Amino acid sequence: MKPINTALCSFGMSGWVFHAPFLSVDPHFYFYGVLERTKNLAQEKYPGVKTFRKLEDMLADKNVELVIVNTPSVTHFEFAMEAILAGKHVIVEKPFTATVLQAEELIAAAKKKNVKLSVYHNRRYDSDYRTIKKIIDEGSLGRIIEAEIHYDRYVPELSYKIHKETPTPGVGAVYDLGSHLIDQALQLFGMPVALFADITINRPGSKVDDYFDIKLFYPTHRVTLKSSYYVREALPGYIFHGTLGSFIKHKTDVQETDLQAHKKPGGADWGIEPEDQKGLLHTEKDGKVIKENVPSMKGNYGDYYDGIYNAIRNDADVPVSPEDALNVIKIIETAYVSNAEKRVIEL
Repeated sequence: MKPINTALCSFGMSGWVFHAPFLSVDPHFYFYGVLERTKNLAQEKYPGVKTFRKLEDMLADKNVELVIVNTPSVTHFEFAMEAILAGKHVIVEKPFTATVLQAEELIAAAKKKNVKLSVYHNRRYDSDYRTIKKIIDEGSLGRIIEAEIHYDRYVPELSYKIHKETPTPGVGAVYDLGSHLIDQALQLFGMPVALFADITINRPGSKVDDYFDIKLFYPTHRVTLKSSYYVREALPGYIFHGTLGSFIKHKTDVQETDLQAHKKPGGADWGIEPEDQKGLLHTEKDGKVIKENVPSMKGNYGDYYDGIYNAIRNDADVPVSPEDALNVIKIIETAYVSNAEKRVIEL
């Protein structure tokens, strides 16, 4: 087994929380390098890591096989394209790109250079999402009639991260949190036939959207995706109603909290939600109405990296295809058009 030498394009929150911990514990990967222009934060935590001051120096290093583009979203296309052209396999943080055209160009370039390209839609590996997917796959709700997926927060103050509050392509709640919700909806139900979006700004002084309500129209059901920065008391993250019953669950995946607390991933208790966070299933089984709490599935972002290793070393499909991520950007672009024109847009 030859570990994959991997380099991060930054060591901000996504670097030290979502990527470095998995690279450091998974024997299939070696946390080889990181791009830090002035600081040495990665070296302080991982003494063996190599620090690069320039992207071109990192890409010129022949030992680097896999590059993770976890920089501000406005740079995703540029950094990913440079890494692809340098012959590196690439993981891009969400949002994949700012536009569909950029996504298509990256996909074409990766195919031409024969390198693997994937997007880090890690919320597919949350325990709450895995639980709702299992409920639907088992047919416990019958045919889905209506579904709501929420990602709400109470953060009325502007972010100290300037790039998150600067109105540039790829910035705003729809690109940030919306990418997660859209990807989950598309994984559960595929592409909708039409959509309607209400997108606005609520925080004083904000120049980027911080609220959205996106309706996805399917032939047999509707899906609502919502997010607001003014929700102190959060509603359930998943509200699903079908012909047989309902399933309601709060967003409670514990991985991000544990990672921020510097807990190493892995082990028997990794990604397991507390007992009091079970979802509520109220449905009908074998002609009998039941109402019960359902244990959550185990979450694990490490499963994404297992898929990346298998893709690079065994030429398998990547765990999140760039085509899937491109569809997310299609929905986002269409949502902004719908909001601007105040009408339902057919896809």
